[in-house]
Amino acid sequence: MSTTTTDTPDAPTPDAPAVTETDEVVLRTTESRESRTHRMSMGALLLVIGVLMGYLVTQTSGSAQFALSNAFDEVQLPTFTLPGVPVVLLSALVLLVAGGLMVALRLPGSWPAVLGTLAGLATVVGFLTWAAAGRGLPFQLSNQMAGTIMLATPLIFGALCGIMCERAGIVNVAIEGQMLTAAFTAAVVGSLTKSITFAIIGAVIAGVLMAAMLALFTIKYLVDHVVLGVVINLFASGLTGFLFDQLVRPNSGQFNAAPTMKAMPIPVLSELPFIGPVLFSQTILVYLAGIAVALAWFVLFKTSWGLRIRSVGEHPQAADTVGINVYGIQWSAVLFGGVFAGLGGAFFTVGSIGAFNKDITVGNGFIALAAVIMGRWHPIFAAVIALFFGFVTQMATQLQTLSTPMPSQFLLMLPYVATIIAVAGLVGRVRGPAHDGKAYVKA
Repeated sequence: MSTTTTDTPDAPTPDAPAVTETDEVVLRTTESRESRTHRMSMGALLLVIGVLMGYLVTQTSGSAQFALSNAFDEVQLPTFTLPGVPVVLLSALVLLVAGGLMVALRLPGSWPAVLGTLAGLATVVGFLTWAAAGRGLPFQLSNQMAGTIMLATPLIFGALCGIMCERAGIVNVAIEGQMLTAAFTAAVVGSLTKSITFAIIGAVIAGVLMAAMLALFTIKYLVDHVVLGVVINLFASGLTGFLFDQLVRPNSGQFNAAPTMKAMPIPVLSELPFIGPVLFSQTILVYLAGIAVALAWFVLFKTSWGLRIRSVGEHPQAADTVGINVYGIQWSAVLFGGVFAGLGGAFFTVGSIGAFNKDITVGNGFIALAAVIMGRWHPIFAAVIALFFGFVTQMATQLQTLSTPMPSQFLLMLPYVATIIAVAGLVGRVRGPAHDGKAYVKA
């Protein structure tokens, strides 16, 4: 006679409480090393800025005036005044508290973003209040915002160029060279034809040709993307500099006197107080920049071509197995990005001064590349970052007119300092397209 035994759950020991259905299971997450490093660096950066803002409190006297309207506007909005020392002191305290909380605590949810936003506003308000306090002239907010949008225009075009390339897996460090060549072409073509339309077309063709060079050597000959981008930038600088010295400068009246774009006020909208001159009384390139952001977003996220571009940038082998022409998609994306680079280059000549100077783009291509990274390869986010850089650049110009007690050399350096700080301290760990910068060889 055999017996059968069955395993039964062990009874709870007297020392271990029984688990019932009503007990709650609490899941705890741990902070990764990358997140902790970013949080600590962000907090330390805010603390440093807070200390500097605290020093500015001792250098502040009087009140700061901010004008919402220009002296020539038909509708004059009121000028408001902020007390200098209290505002700068409050800004310093906000920065110190925000930085201290980030360093000491791992804040849940959206609190880090909220604190970062408050700290950014405190930095801008406190710095502008210190700069304008005790000055005879008010700080022109309408000029600041209009100039921000104008100066952000080439950065937006450059960032869109980089996004289209990198979404397809092609790292584009050559944005600077593409815009520089386009600026030179726009100046020469505009000078010869006296037509802004032909100048823009010439700039776009130049941007596409430089993009074709990038695509040829990265896609067909598998050259390292970053090294090639540096080479293209040097090639563009040398080529435009040589042609400028040998052809343009000796005949500047013929080859370097292009017409410039005039503001195109939109009826009714341009007459609105404050926002009218800021948003609706700009040049055609500014309007095109806004359209380009919407177009790039629509193409990337709402069309089958955009889906193929993103799939090629993430996993070209998988895209190839479902019948997508990887090389064709990469070529089309890079050339499409060249159109944006051409428009951005045209801004520096026919969009502003109508003449070309050596290296006229002055590093804007690299700032646009920073906007690509900070904007996480998204057209709208990159445009917001470009506006931030435009705001800092315009602010440096505005502060010079107020005779701010700060060296003019530092004011000119301010946009690039802001770029370094933003990329190093505010971005943290970001993930680009998985196959970005990697050569693809069809099996």
